[in-house]
Amino acid sequence: MATNKARLLAGTALALAIAGAAQADTIRFWTTETQPERLARQEQMAADFAAETGNDVEVIPVEEGDLGTRATAAFAAGDLPDVIYHTLQWSLPWAEEGILDPEAATDVIEDLGEDTFAEGALKMAAFGEGYAAVPVDGWTQMILYRKDLFDEAGLEAPTTYAAVETALEKLHNPPEMYGFVAATKVDEPFMSQVLEHVFLANGVTPVGEDGFAPLDEAKTTEVLEFYKKLADASPPGDLYWDQSRSLYFSGNAAMIIWSPFILDELAGLRDSAPPTINDDPTSPELASKTGIVTTFAGPSNPDGAAWGDMRYFGITSDADTDIAEEFVAYSMDKGYTQTLAIAPEGKFPTRRGTADDPTAFQKAWAELPVGVDRKAPLGDLYDQSKIDEIVSGLDVAQRWGVTEGQLALASKMINSQAINRIVRQYIDGQIEVADAVAAMNDELSKIE
Repeated sequence: MATNKARLLAGTALALAIAGAAQADTIRFWTTETQPERLARQEQMAADFAAETGNDVEVIPVEEGDLGTRATAAFAAGDLPDVIYHTLQWSLPWAEEGILDPEAATDVIEDLGEDTFAEGALKMAAFGEGYAAVPVDGWTQMILYRKDLFDEAGLEAPTTYAAVETALEKLHNPPEMYGFVAATKVDEPFMSQVLEHVFLANGVTPVGEDGFAPLDEAKTTEVLEFYKKLADASPPGDLYWDQSRSLYFSGNAAMIIWSPFILDELAGLRDSAPPTINDDPTSPELASKTGIVTTFAGPSNPDGAAWGDMRYFGITSDADTDIAEEFVAYSMDKGYTQTLAIAPEGKFPTRRGTADDPTAFQKAWAELPVGVDRKAPLGDLYDQSKIDEIVSGLDVAQRWGVTEGQLALASKMINSQAINRIVRQYIDGQIEVADAVAAMNDELSKIE
């Protein structure tokens, strides 16, 4: 009996040791990609990583709206996961608070090669001498335009305020053809995104390194006068993403501003939002006639800007750093195509390729199938010049407050909808342009 008991105790100790070792080699990964199909792809990637390295990854879904409070509570409890897939808004604040380990993220980026990443995506995560987190994917807002009509009229692509205005003069012919469908519904986030894009294009921002920075009157006047021209070439009423898409899909709009999540719909791959330009809702005709612009410039900012939305892998201060770095590096290299395949139409590659093949991931991404009711690779739907334009926007992608370290304040200003409301008052003729600039500066200065 004693011998059996000794064996039992030894066996239990061995099992506990094995279990402890397994636990030590398991990292936790929080992800905001919580939809079942997307979650399954991430779990498969974790399984592939485990098969290759012997280290397990527990994939834990966290709703995006809960991420901030969950991370703060976990940090206070000393129970952070090892890696967090998160939106742009958290990278710098979490690095400052000690939630993220910038040295670990910087190690991964340098090992993979800084020059293999999109410059704009890195700039948004710049922290001290390194980076707060590793840029994973992103998308840039786009001007979609009827390239066939532009070509017929001898028009340049709408890459500048001036080019858009020239196109409006030639193509605006309502109700058969509206020159634009501007965002004018004040309480819609869509209007905020479109306006920030247009302001950035002319180099205008309401924040500086010390907080609120008064809007430059001359540059802001250019923005407002331009936006009024867009609104005047749009249908009447409160317009947002729905009317923009519907009018463009029916062939009654020459230009719109939209996110890349329209790309599969534009090609007839989603039954719930079909193009109606012809009698075949599955036709890719409209996609073939569409041009894409991501970098857009105003008269006071000839280099232009793209409005970008980025996602990052953050390695936390509680992480098993070696394994966390290994997992992030795997997800950005050998497993990167799988990472992008979660939702290719909205996950542009922030890492274009490797030192040996600088466009490897861009090419692989273009071959990933998109769509809902039907699937097709983006590379089959859009020619190479459009693919290049889509991806290149990440090099110059910007957002208010990122480079100034004032993203939180800029977000409060945007969420207040003061800019939307005052712009609407101006385009409706209720106030003069100088009064609009003054009103925006007055209201934004009170936001803390």
